[in-house]
Amino acid sequence: MPFTRFDPRWGGIAITLGTAIPPAAVLGFADLRITAILLAATAVALLGLIGDMTPLPVLARLTVQSVAAGGVVLCGVQITLTGQWPDGPVTVMWIVGVANCFSLLNSTDRLLPAVATITAVFLAGTALILEEPAVAVLLATMACASLGLLGVRTPMGGSGSLFVGFVLTCSAVLLIAGRGQDTIAAGLVLPALVAIADTGFAFAGTGQITDRLHRGGLATQVVVGTYGAAAAAAGLLCLIVAMGLLAPLTAAAAGTALVAVGAFLCRPRRVVPAGRPAPGQTSRLIYAGAVLQQARDPRRWDGEDLY
Repeated sequence: MPFTRFDPRWGGIAITLGTAIPPAAVLGFADLRITAILLAATAVALLGLIGDMTPLPVLARLTVQSVAAGGVVLCGVQITLTGQWPDGPVTVMWIVGVANCFSLLNSTDRLLPAVATITAVFLAGTALILEEPAVAVLLATMACASLGLLGVRTPMGGSGSLFVGFVLTCSAVLLIAGRGQDTIAAGLVLPALVAIADTGFAFAGTGQITDRLHRGGLATQVVVGTYGAAAAAAGLLCLIVAMGLLAPLTAAAAGTALVAVGAFLCRPRRVVPAGRPAPGQTSRLIYAGAVLQQARDPRRWDGEDLY
């Protein structure tokens, strides 16, 4: 179902302020890592807000996002695979890439708020287990802000979707910093598994998984529920790993297999409607770019022509 009632800019502003102000009021600026995440995410949200009003070149968007991610890395939020300088660039690329994967989920009404709420709740629980209360506070406020948007069906726009993706990705990176490589792999993949899988199918030329579900005749509420269940399963696996009840790589493999099987079962069985490019009729990058444009500017959707 397309967004038709609200200007997406207000949703992005609301979730940015609703997530940033409470942690700043409660925690102050004592934790440099949380401060860096909030400042960088706000800068990225401002970029998205500008993009909601006027098109921005891809290079400009990626440059600003990379600079913001680099600032977070310099403040100690870093993937520690080798303990050497390559960890910095790897972290920047991961944050920027996964944040944009989350942003693509904004292509369906209420989908990103639902996934963000569930992912933030489980990550907050994981943060408490790992004795990172400041991260838990940040994620809890994001869960509440996302839930608020879910209730009023206000679209996030480019600003809100980028802000959510940036905060969730940086928080996951913060929680796995300094841990074993298997824990790092699971801690990075599981919270972002749904977003990564959805984007992967888009770039593979088969359409986002949301497209498959819609073409299969499922209502928007069912699509949102399906994604929410997948996000909850991945979040639960992440929580179980933090509790030490399951090996990290086993959990990551189980989550990946679950999403892969679900995506296979959701393959379209109906003819693609007129106006929607079939997988073999357009290049993968052009199709993915079209999906990204829809996610950035919901006001351009024409509704019935999509599904």
